[in-house]
Amino acid sequence: MKPIVQISLDLTNIKEAVEMAEIAVEAGIDWIEAGTPLLLGEGLHAVAALRKAFPNHPIVADLKTMDGGYLEAEMMAKAGATHVVVMGVAHPATIRAVVKAARDFNIQVMGDIMAAPDKVACAKMLEANSVDYIIVHTGFDERGEDPERSPFDHLREVVEAVSIPVQAVGGLSVAQAAEMPKHGAPLVVVGAPLVIDKKVFRPSTDKSELKAVLEDFVAKVKSNN
Repeated sequence: MKPIVQISLDLTNIKEAVEMAEIAVEAGIDWIEAGTPLLLGEGLHAVAALRKAFPNHPIVADLKTMDGGYLEAEMMAKAGATHVVVMGVAHPATIRAVVKAARDFNIQVMGDIMAAPDKVACAKMLEANSVDYIIVHTGFDERGEDPERSPFDHLREVVEAVSIPVQAVGGLSVAQAAEMPKHGAPLVVVGAPLVIDKKVFRPSTDKSELKAVLEDFVAKVKSNN
C-alpha cells in the first residue's frame, strides 16, 4: 500500500487538538488520531469534535481496549471514528468483539502488540482474528526504563509474519518515522506535540513553522513509497 501519514493528537483538550489537526491537515496529513491522553481528557466528545471539524478524514480512536470490546468500538464508531485500537494482550474474546463491532458499524481495527511476550505470535494471532492493521508499539514507560528499546527490535520479524499493513510507533525520531515505509511499515505516525532537535512544536507555537515542519515530514514519507 502507498504510505499514509497519521498525526497522533497526544494532547489533553479538544481546543488544542483541533488546532493541531487543522495545521496538520493543511500540511497534507492523511489520518487523524485521537490519542490516548485526549480520549482520557475528553472522551468520545473529542472524536465527535474531530469528526465535525474534519468530515472527510479517517479518525483513529486510540482506545487501547482491553475489555468491553464491542461497546467501546460501537461508541467510538457512533462518535465518528473510522478506526479503533485493541490490545493484542487482551483476551481473544475481546479482540473478536471489537472486530465484530467494527464489521457491524463499518469501521476498521488496529491491533497493538505492545507488552506481548512474543510479538510475532501476537501479531499472527491478531491477524487470525481479522484485525485490519498491526501496530508494533514500544511503550513510553518501557522506553523510560530502557531507552534503547524501539520498534526496530521486532519490526522486521512482524512484517515478515503477517500479510496485513503494519504501523510502528514509540521512541522513533521524526527522521526515523519518515523512513518507516522502507521498513515495511507504510502507516506512518507523527506525534503531537512534535519534538525535533529538542524544540517542542505545539499548537501555541508559530503555526507557519509548525505547518512547514509537517509539510516536510509528509513529503519525506510520501517519497519513501
